[in-house]
Amino acid sequence: MTTFDEREKAFEKKFAHDQDLKFRAESRRNRMVAEWAATKLGLTGEAVDDYIKAVRKADLEEKGDDDVFRKLRKDFDAKGIQVSDTEIRDVLFKLLGEAVAQVQKDTK
Repeated sequence: MTTFDEREKAFEKKFAHDQDLKFRAESRRNRMVAEWAATKLGLTGEAVDDYIKAVRKADLEEKGDDDVFRKLRKDFDAKGIQVSDTEIRDVLFKLLGEAVAQVQKDTK
């Protein structure tokens, strides 16, 4: 195996590892944001677990966070709960940072 082949395999391995970490962090963030939203929506018990699943499922609709944002926005609006778009996006951003830190800590 040449040095180029070894370097290529190393880059592929790092890319796959980074994608795995990204997926795990976003999944964890979605759980945390769903728990935050569930509290605001007044959900308890099994309804929280169902809501977490619904938010995670919503994240599969398209790349990025817009699908999760739309799900939260729709649910807040349906219940007449006043939460600004800025607050939702701030929570998504903040919780992603926390989720990344947690995933990195778990992988060490």
